[in-house]
Amino acid sequence: MDVVGDLLARDRRSRDIALVTVDGRERTYRDLITNAYKAANVLRYLGAREGSVVAVDPAPELHTVLAFLGAARLGAPVRFDPDAGVDAGDRVVLVSVDDEPTIEPAPGTNLVAFGGPPERPETTHWEQELWSENPATPPSEVAPEDAVICARRRGSSDRAPSDRDVSHRAILDAAAAVADRYDMTAASRVTFGGGLSNTRAVAAGLVAPLSVGATVALAEGSTLTVEVTEHADGTGATPRSVALDSVALR
Repeated sequence: MDVVGDLLARDRRSRDIALVTVDGRERTYRDLITNAYKAANVLRYLGAREGSVVAVDPAPELHTVLAFLGAARLGAPVRFDPDAGVDAGDRVVLVSVDDEPTIEPAPGTNLVAFGGPPERPETTHWEQELWSENPATPPSEVAPEDAVICARRRGSSDRAPSDRDVSHRAILDAAAAVADRYDMTAASRVTFGGGLSNTRAVAAGLVAPLSVGATVALAEGSTLTVEVTEHADGTGATPRSVALDSVALR
């Protein structure tokens, strides 16, 4: 794989379980990939293009994962910080419908809400657009050196991975190293809790398992964790915790 959008290759669509949501709903690889295509088309309609930033709520939700994958397919880097996205004038900002009334985007930013119909008519209703969208994959030109996750806040003096741009190549290399170190296979189940705001966790808890055809189980709670279980149904050996500090992002 050269770019994160390669996770969405058509020949990877299958009935194997790709994602389990916090409330226990299962999505197959066919479901996830098809809906990520739809997400890419919605974002493209809203103005996202190669290089334009999409700010996404970091909550571990189906729709935030779809937005990340769809944006990656377009070549639009994601910032998992909607407030910073509003401040920066990002092209698209995706938030929970509960937060929508408090967000005041500048002209040129399209505000999108998931989790139900938004309060304001000018805010795009994510699910309404997503479920009615064409599932065809949109055209794009994305290079491995392009950013896939961008800094939460520009100008930060902290050089932690969550505060600087990370390329497609860097996150895929990190994911491959994690998958190898923790023996991830298509039979594995990886529990990912604590949200998407930590880039190392995204590499280890989302990109790594999806790259090998494993199952990602999203977990609620504020504690950042990535745990690998031998079997996709959660049975087998005791889960092994991924040491996120050891995930190398170059």
